[in-house]
Amino acid sequence: MQAPPARHTLEALAKRFDLELRGDAGHVVSGVSTLDQADATQVSFLSNPAYRSKLPGSRAGVVIIKPEDVGEYAGNCLLSTNPYAAYARVAELFDHRPKNTPGVHPSARLGQDVVLGNAVHIGANAVIGDGCQLGDGCDIGPNCVLAPGTVLGDGCRLVANITLADDVRLGRRVLVHPGAVIGADGFGIARDAKGWVKVPQLGGVRIGDDCEVGANSCIDRGAIGDTVLEDDVRIDNLVQIGHNCHVGAHTAMAAYVGLAGSTTVGRNCLLGARSGATGHLEIADGVTVTALTMISKSITESGSTWAGAIPGRPIKEWQRALARLFRLDKTLKRLERRDNNTE
Repeated sequence: MQAPPARHTLEALAKRFDLELRGDAGHVVSGVSTLDQADATQVSFLSNPAYRSKLPGSRAGVVIIKPEDVGEYAGNCLLSTNPYAAYARVAELFDHRPKNTPGVHPSARLGQDVVLGNAVHIGANAVIGDGCQLGDGCDIGPNCVLAPGTVLGDGCRLVANITLADDVRLGRRVLVHPGAVIGADGFGIARDAKGWVKVPQLGGVRIGDDCEVGANSCIDRGAIGDTVLEDDVRIDNLVQIGHNCHVGAHTAMAAYVGLAGSTTVGRNCLLGARSGATGHLEIADGVTVTALTMISKSITESGSTWAGAIPGRPIKEWQRALARLFRLDKTLKRLERRDNNTE
């Protein structure tokens, strides 16, 4: 059953999240929306300058903005140096999605010696293997499969249709979205005269506290040793992390990122959509890799930004540029011959 909408005065929001209020302290809001669609009962925010033109005409009950933007908005506002982060905290108060109640669904299957903490929910058709340990408040959705010996810290949530293979350990408050697979074999194969020989994947996966794994993402088990995600790593949908990768705390990866095996990514890194690393390399702390960029050598400069994608162009312009690129080698050789002849 869905909970009734939450209602909060602007004064209460300002005090709770340590924000400065400009406007009617008694005004009540009960939801969130975008700048151009919000009404007087909703909270909105301005973070991206691309939407600045929508601010003056917004009908929101309150807008979270930076102090320097106050002069552009005549309505109620909450001031923050980081409006997006402030909005994220406020918006959580208006999450009305129903929460699962503790208990084990009759169709779930629990193995021997399973240890369940307090207030655990296990959904329909879930399979919990022998010796699994689930901390307090864990929420296991329908059709999830936990291999024997899996360990989950307090407050973990597996939404639905998730597989945790052998030797997987999750920290506290880890959120895993539908379809993710954690602990499958990495891509380990060796060639001999007869063909491919599978390399046993004998490690596991260790995921720290407050991590999030997006839908249909895969985190492979280690070949020797473990694949590791430190605390507060955030992974978007359809991300592939190869065996024995190590991802530092507070790093985030957008959709389709691919890390080949034994890549080490530092703390506080940002990897854009469809970027990746070729494996057996290191990326320093605080590095940003823009979308579609492939990293093929280690990055040692902390805080640097790397880009390699070529933006799209009209097809005729792109074909001309490509033709010139393919002629470049011949052109350089002609220039070298000319220079040699003039010496």
